Amino acid sequence: MRKFLLVLLALALILPGASMAAVAEEAPYPISILMPTFYTEPFQYENNPTVTAIEAATNTKLDITFVPDASYAEAVSLALAGDMPKILIVKGHQDPIIVSSARAGAFWDITDYIADTQYLKDGSPVVYDATKIDGRLYGIYRARPLARNGIIYRSDWAAEKGLGVPETLDDLSAMAKAFTDTAKGTYGIVMCKYVDGTIKLITIMHGAPNTWGVDAEGKLYPAHEDAKFLEGLNWLRDLYAAGAINQDFMVLESTIWDDPIKNDQAGIKLDVMDGGYRLQDWFEQNKGVTEDVFNLLPFVKNADGQELMWPTAGLSGEVIITKAAKTEEDLKKCLEFLDFLNGPEGQTLVNWGVQDATYWVNENGYRITTPTDLEVSVRSLQGSMNQIGMNVNGDLAVAMEYAGLRKLYNDYLLQYPDYVVGNPCAAFISETQAMVGAQLTTLLEDANVQYIANQIDEAQLKAVYEQWRAEGGEAILAEMQTMYDEVNAQ
Repeated sequence: MRKFLLVLLALALILPGASMAAVAEEAPYPISILMPTFYTEPFQYENNPTVTAIEAATNTKLDITFVPDASYAEAVSLALAGDMPKILIVKGHQDPIIVSSARAGAFWDITDYIADTQYLKDGSPVVYDATKIDGRLYGIYRARPLARNGIIYRSDWAAEKGLGVPETLDDLSAMAKAFTDTAKGTYGIVMCKYVDGTIKLITIMHGAPNTWGVDAEGKLYPAHEDAKFLEGLNWLRDLYAAGAINQDFMVLESTIWDDPIKNDQAGIKLDVMDGGYRLQDWFEQNKGVTEDVFNLLPFVKNADGQELMWPTAGLSGEVIITKAAKTEEDLKKCLEFLDFLNGPEGQTLVNWGVQDATYWVNENGYRITTPTDLEVSVRSLQGSMNQIGMNVNGDLAVAMEYAGLRKLYNDYLLQYPDYVVGNPCAAFISETQAMVGAQLTTLLEDANVQYIANQIDEAQLKAVYEQWRAEGGEAILAEMQTMYDEVNAQ
């Protein structure tokens, strides 16, 4: 019987006047959820084993709205301005609209409730602290490994070209150009309109700081003003000019970022390394390959011999309970629901679904990949349910027996956390950034894209950087410096 009902039945035995029949028949608690999706297949609500199992285990009735990832930021803005769901997945926990909404009272402050949960209380205090706004906690972070970003490349293409494993940025550039063949319609690196991630990965690998740098005197400066940042942009600009990066990267949606690789058009992707083993699985299931045709690298050495990684922040956004949950009792019900999703059963359901319906188990008790002929139907059943997965207490879901690229990826996660370059201001929230940060970020990103695409020159790029300072960047820098000095004076 469900854990939720067991607790209520126990209470019915000890509370005067409580009716066991009334408790057992308590209506499911309705929970509305807004979350992004990365699939084109519509999510199947009717007779969905995953949804049914979650609702049964938590005595809830779920109303989930999926929005394509490319449009999700706009959907969040509209929700915050109008009809909010009770539970909201937020991709940027320090986005100005999130900070201002928290300060305006749109979200529940859960700081004092976490200690009473079964699983959420075991999350990382460091990561929880990094998501706080004005010292208060408004969301449950979606845990991610730190050493996750890197390089995915077609190792079979490299072998055909007589190329070994790239060791340096020059090697990687040479590989991208070697993969480029206009006659065959192939090119080296596939990028998409999510350019900021690629830029951070490459500029940090070149030796630039992560978002903010600190000079020898303890003074902060924006990463885009570092000479190594420009080196990284020039590295991408050179490859774009050579045709070694897809010429339409600025409009290619993230939902179809892998398509050029699946279609044998592109040979390199700069992204989370776990995308490599997923691509390998796809090639095995759809193209019948029997050997690894991809390889993964956490980094290549820069000109100074450094081995540097752009980390995740230990999280990818957070899950927020909004004031659409009107009372403290509503808050507690939503928090109980999220707590369940962090336990072994809940993690398995949101990440993998139901055994023999959306995942399978082999004779040794390990989860196995979806049979090829069921892949599309499973995506319609499971979809992007994993976007509400938090895993703050580690991966407790049914395990998979890993080999090949998946084992290599897992090994990298354990081996390379010390190689990541941290953001010294990750936990700080600037008042000016909360007001104009989104516009300034767009200003920079647009200029960086135009520079990579050879649409503006270096002088024009640096003029935009000066514009950034004049339109609020200088104030953000001053505020960050004050907070940085306060923390480091302790």
